[in-house]
Amino acid sequence: MEKVRTILTHTYPYPHEHSRHAIIAVAIGCLFFISSDNIHTLIHKLDNNIKWWSMYACLLGFFYFFSSPFVGKTIKPSYSNFSRWYIAWILVAAVYHLPSFQSMGVDMRMNLSLFLTIYISSIFVLIVFHLIFYGLWYVGLVSRVAGRRPEILTIVQNCAVLSVACCVFYSHCGNQALNEKRLGRRDSGLFSLLKKGEPSIWLSKFLKMYELKDEICKSWFAPVGSAGDYPLLSKWVIYGEFSCSGPCESSDEISPIYSLWATFIGLYMANYVVERSTGWALTHPLSVEKTEKLKNKQMKPNFLDMVPWYSGTSADLFKTVFDLLVSVTVFVGRFDMRMMQAAMSKVHEGVKEDFLYDHLSEKDQLWFDFMADTGDGGNSSYSVARLLAQPSLYALDNNSLQQLPRGDLLLIGGDLAYPNPSAFTYEKRFFRPFEYALQSPSWYKDVHIAVEKPELPFGVTDLKQYDGPQCFVIPGNHDWFDGLQTFMRYICHKSWLGGWLMPQKKSYFALQLPKGWWVFGLDLALHNDMDVYQFKFFAELIKEKVKENDSVIIMTHEPNWILDWYWDDVTGKNVTYLVKDHLKGRCRLRMAGDLHHYMRHSRVPTENPDSIQHLLVNGCGGAFLHPTHVFRGFDKAYGTAYEMKAAYPEVEDSSRIALGNILKFRKKNWQFDFIGGFIYFILTFSMFPQVCVTHRITRLV
Repeated sequence: MEKVRTILTHTYPYPHEHSRHAIIAVAIGCLFFISSDNIHTLIHKLDNNIKWWSMYACLLGFFYFFSSPFVGKTIKPSYSNFSRWYIAWILVAAVYHLPSFQSMGVDMRMNLSLFLTIYISSIFVLIVFHLIFYGLWYVGLVSRVAGRRPEILTIVQNCAVLSVACCVFYSHCGNQALNEKRLGRRDSGLFSLLKKGEPSIWLSKFLKMYELKDEICKSWFAPVGSAGDYPLLSKWVIYGEFSCSGPCESSDEISPIYSLWATFIGLYMANYVVERSTGWALTHPLSVEKTEKLKNKQMKPNFLDMVPWYSGTSADLFKTVFDLLVSVTVFVGRFDMRMMQAAMSKVHEGVKEDFLYDHLSEKDQLWFDFMADTGDGGNSSYSVARLLAQPSLYALDNNSLQQLPRGDLLLIGGDLAYPNPSAFTYEKRFFRPFEYALQSPSWYKDVHIAVEKPELPFGVTDLKQYDGPQCFVIPGNHDWFDGLQTFMRYICHKSWLGGWLMPQKKSYFALQLPKGWWVFGLDLALHNDMDVYQFKFFAELIKEKVKENDSVIIMTHEPNWILDWYWDDVTGKNVTYLVKDHLKGRCRLRMAGDLHHYMRHSRVPTENPDSIQHLLVNGCGGAFLHPTHVFRGFDKAYGTAYEMKAAYPEVEDSSRIALGNILKFRKKNWQFDFIGGFIYFILTFSMFPQVCVTHRITRLV
């Protein structure tokens, strides 16, 4: 039933795009009409040739019976293919030894020759037409709706129908539609049968149909002129064969087939232009199948492509370099947004309330999610955001299925949008994937600016009463390229990231969680360390709020414990001092992003229990992938030994992927090689000494 429903359902094709069923019907009908001119000959020879026609029918029937199981299938063992070709060879051999169709009264050589000529000419003309039309669309002279290229099969089908139609006309009317000599054919064939007095009712009916055909040919089709009047069209003169008693002279008239062919081609072109530029293309643009595909495509989020980091031709990348130079020159050491935040914050009970959030501390339990580096690709970022938005996820742990509820708290570790922070990149690369994953409240407007945070939903008077998911974010190095302006506007002065509420007011914060747990979100800016005012806030908080048995999670953007090991450097001295001399063993976990992979290291049990217990890197927020095998030797940080517990990708997989990048990187980023080579050539060429060789030799002597 499904197949029948598919065939009968109207699929809204373009007028020039015929279905396969229509093509089959046209082909069968035209073969019948092409052969109708030979029916009188068939009738004469039917008694003598009926046995041969029966043998043809039996051979074709047996061939179909034995070959149908093999059609469209690849069957093992291989001897089945041999059987298929063996049956086909027997059929060809048998047909070859049977009498030809011509000897049995069917001669279609002229029709086939004419068909091939018109068919090849039609394909050539229509391909040239489509190329010209597509070129006009490309330069903008044709409506954008017309930009969908036609399928080659569509052009082939239309050329076949057009050519068969011309052959039908020639078979019925010939190239002398108005030549009365053609009626002389009545003296032979069917008319000779009647003159002999042979009574046949169906034959007389056929004669009337034959006469009607001649009247149609004389009324509808006529030569378009003589070759003498149109020398350029003289090659289109087709000289037919006549069965006349006397000598037959060739006509100088141009065949009506030319006018018929030109009419069909003109109708096709006019129909194609009109339908692609006006109402029909807008009301019936696609078939049902293509409409469904387009609907599914339109339902998919319209994300930006991943940042072409090594293309060498991206204007955004050049702007990023410029912003970085300005940020390092102007902001670092001269103007720091963190100082302004500290100066403008409110103080309550000795602690700056704009940085401290304790509304989660009274919960019985709390789940939180952590991710970083979300700003590279829309599809990949959306995949991660979609998982974070699910009410629950299931994970396999020691052959048992564990249900993981959605986090009450989402922590994001920076680098929200690549390559540089701007309203466009934040909206398209950061906010849009999260909004598609979990929609914002219906009353929330994208252009809204939060003056007094938190802005709670209707009916919720206190942040402690809100039980929906919440989000806190720290900036990364890419968020600092404009001096943190875009981050402050979109994170600190907007209330919703999709369906996640953002109570955050500053770029760094402290969260008090249940059971004596804390989260310190640090802003390390571009020099990978805390400023003095930020350090002072956390030092005072530890002294006044954090108890001796509490546990602290420190979240930063860069994992300086592993980068310092890799680069043999020491960074984040203020952070290290805060952990060792102020927290004094209460820091249980450090987590960061920046590196686009997942790695977790745990302290060796025999080491100092006051050191950090776990080190976590999770930059899998949707950005490109960084290798893990280059950090396989990391085993010590802050004087404590660590061992790797998990990594994604696995170290072996990372090595294999990196090996494949030797060729894949060059193929993907060929512009980088070209532009880099050009710049290198210019720099090298400018250093060539502009002196004569003989002059140098003279000086040496």
